[in-house]
Amino acid sequence: MLETILTSTDGTSLTLTNTLLVIAASIILGVIISFAYIKTNKKSTYNSNFATTLIMLPVIIAIIILLVGNNIARAFSLAGAFSIIRFRSAPGDPKDISYVFFTLGVGLACGMGYIGYGALFTIVLCALMFILNYSNFGVPKTKSMLLKITIPEDLNYDDAFNEILNKYTNSWQIERIKTRDFGALFELDYIIDIKPTINQKSFIDELRCRNGNLNISLILSGFNEKAF
Repeated sequence: MLETILTSTDGTSLTLTNTLLVIAASIILGVIISFAYIKTNKKSTYNSNFATTLIMLPVIIAIIILLVGNNIARAFSLAGAFSIIRFRSAPGDPKDISYVFFTLGVGLACGMGYIGYGALFTIVLCALMFILNYSNFGVPKTKSMLLKITIPEDLNYDDAFNEILNKYTNSWQIERIKTRDFGALFELDYIIDIKPTINQKSFIDELRCRNGNLNISLILSGFNEKAF
């Protein structure tokens, strides 16, 4: 009965054993990838929904490959169906995007029947991610930050903060200047290499004394401004 259900209308069939084996392998490898993603996230700020998605993706891709098989017409129909889907989510972290491609590759391998290759691919790449994570590969040696200072229009910003910046940073450069509130305010953006031993509160307090207690933001350089 089950083998009959797994037979399509065009006469092709999927054996129950192979189908369950592919699905089980995809789930196990997806769990391993998701575990690696969670453990290699340094600040534990990962999205739990994304971790769950990494488990689902290999299974979904494997099932799609099983259904398409060697049928070219079915493959083109499937491509046309996916082409009408519009993804409206904002671009993610490059590392997250690489994990998505990772799961897609594993699901593709399992769906084509190369479960051993999929498992080998998963083990090697997860091991590589752990090694890169614990060796702090690519982590900048300096603590670059983005400093945003709002000042009134009557304050000369050319050298207003130079003394404070030289005191609390190893190096700094002004990145952008823009007006706000119809020119009543200026917003200065600095890229600074802050000294590791300084007290950030004291740093901000001295800046507030110079800018009239207007808004000041100190964020890690490279973060999306809209997130703050």
